[in-house]
Amino acid sequence: MQNKSFTIKTMTRKEIDIAIDWAAKEGWNPGLYDADCYFSADQNGFLIGFLGDEPIAVISVIKYGDSFGFIGFYIVKPEYRGKGYGIQIWNEGLKYLEGVNIGLDGVVTQQENYKKSGFKLAYRNIRYEGVGGGQHSKNPDIIELSELPFETIDGYDQPFFPVNRSQFIKSWINQPECHSLGMMQNGKLAGYGVIRKCRNGYKIGPLYADNMALAESLFLALKSKTNSSEPIFLDTPEVNQAAIELAEINNMKVSFETARMYRGDFPDIPTNRLFGVASFEIG
Repeated sequence: MQNKSFTIKTMTRKEIDIAIDWAAKEGWNPGLYDADCYFSADQNGFLIGFLGDEPIAVISVIKYGDSFGFIGFYIVKPEYRGKGYGIQIWNEGLKYLEGVNIGLDGVVTQQENYKKSGFKLAYRNIRYEGVGGGQHSKNPDIIELSELPFETIDGYDQPFFPVNRSQFIKSWINQPECHSLGMMQNGKLAGYGVIRKCRNGYKIGPLYADNMALAESLFLALKSKTNSSEPIFLDTPEVNQAAIELAEINNMKVSFETARMYRGDFPDIPTNRLFGVASFEIG
């Protein structure tokens, strides 16, 4: 019987749904509309590996311009693990991102493997889980992001990521079944947050604010858009103690963690104002 060959190609938009389904099976709880948002960031940044006609491995390698990339969705079907297929699609992904600095949020079990490929630990991201609903005091400074020019939102977002990612942000804040809120201070944007529907409950991310008080006001406003029967999740950088405190004083519990790692220099990101990561898959 002839051995089936392993081939790797760029995913179609439809094939990204395979990666989303596999991520759900891994317990990563993707958002319902993540695929469209990620695809808008880089239509060539998703690879899929086939053994014969069967898809058995996926990875996303989103390239932002000519200086930065982000790796996610690195998954091999369980029955094909340990057979060398994962490293093949990994290497193909690194080839696509050749010449740029690369970030990723790695699961704990893979950290040592990532180090072998030149990645260094920057800090841990901690996923907190709580319950939705609740009241929040009406604050006239909290507005729908749709009331602002996109350039204002984009400008506020830029320091939190190594390079411009306008196309992704535009898609992310306007996805279905999400709420996108901004915090105004003295006529200027001083924070914003998004809560989106996921396979299980909702995730808040990103959550950016100039200080903890503003972050908590946004957090409570976003949380109140859901109901108390559903879980909510917040992915916080451990290096921001105020973000950890925000999660814990709101009775959230640790449910998962990743290692934020970079292959090149660590980007200069204001983690003291970063209270919630947009997505472990795309940064």
